[in-house]
Amino acid sequence: MSFEFVKKLPVPKEIKEQYPVPENIIRLKAERDTMIKDVLSGKSDKFLCIVGPCSADNEEAVMDYTLRLTKVQEKVKDKVLIIPRVYTNKPRTTGEGYKGMLHQPDPEKKPDLLAGVIAIRKMHLDIIRETGLTTADEMLYPENYWYLADLLSYVAVGARSVEDQQHRLTVSGMDVPAGMKNPTSGDYIVMLNSVVAAQAAHTFIYRGWEVNTNGNEYAHTILRGAVNKHGQSLPNYHYEDLVRLVEMYSLRNLKNPACIVDANHSNSNKQYLEQTRIVSEILHSRNHSDDVKKLVKGVMIESYIEEGCQKVGEGVYGKSITDPCLGWADTERLLYSIAEKC
Repeated sequence: MSFEFVKKLPVPKEIKEQYPVPENIIRLKAERDTMIKDVLSGKSDKFLCIVGPCSADNEEAVMDYTLRLTKVQEKVKDKVLIIPRVYTNKPRTTGEGYKGMLHQPDPEKKPDLLAGVIAIRKMHLDIIRETGLTTADEMLYPENYWYLADLLSYVAVGARSVEDQQHRLTVSGMDVPAGMKNPTSGDYIVMLNSVVAAQAAHTFIYRGWEVNTNGNEYAHTILRGAVNKHGQSLPNYHYEDLVRLVEMYSLRNLKNPACIVDANHSNSNKQYLEQTRIVSEILHSRNHSDDVKKLVKGVMIESYIEEGCQKVGEGVYGKSITDPCLGWADTERLLYSIAEKC
């Protein structure tokens, strides 16, 4: 066979026992989960900002970054709810390149999945403990979600995963909000179908078990732009795009209709500095239409300490080794501007 079975990894229960969640963090997470759900349901008029590095590649730098977010959160707490983006699994279009801390706790060393599982749990736990902000991650591998299920307050399903049945069914068993991105084709129907599936109850196989789920009423959409057949980016954050989504939601019997707009990826054509302008336009659209305002509950922003990106091994502290990100100074200004305009 072409598979080489390297080592059997511990089951999530074993890793959780090694790195347990203290009672004070359990209570904190429950409070934060409720706050986020209240925004998505419309009980709260706060605005969500899911913000952080394209990839969380280094705990020291990510902790430094998130501590900076903590200070901003305190100042904007009446208007904005910040969720640190701590993405530890990275989808790769061709399968090449850095796949995230889960694969490589040290980007300059060979993959080590056991060390990776421990590193990502430890990082999420450390960040919550030190900052008081619970985190978001992307669910690239549904079976691995359970290693972090007791720590995450928000989960994103990416454009390349959103059509996959196992991702949709796994979301249906989550107790926290999950955003379903539009696929790279930009098809709204596929995106909305994924929300329908995630909000429904299911019976399926998960980690070798037959499981039942109740459905996740806080599953919602994420607009991240699209790519046409020529590989050109097609944004979907404009007013007309948002109105179209409002209309399509109205034809579905979905709980807590909500959308987050991703300001980077194909919406910016990965021109990371455009995120500031794009967020400003989204806020203008919300203020122009009550229907859009009711639907659009927040934005995603890719941001780190240093702007841009670098190659693995260049060693610039707090600079992305995957997609380019806004730097801290621009991010801080943007977050304050969001609070002013909400």
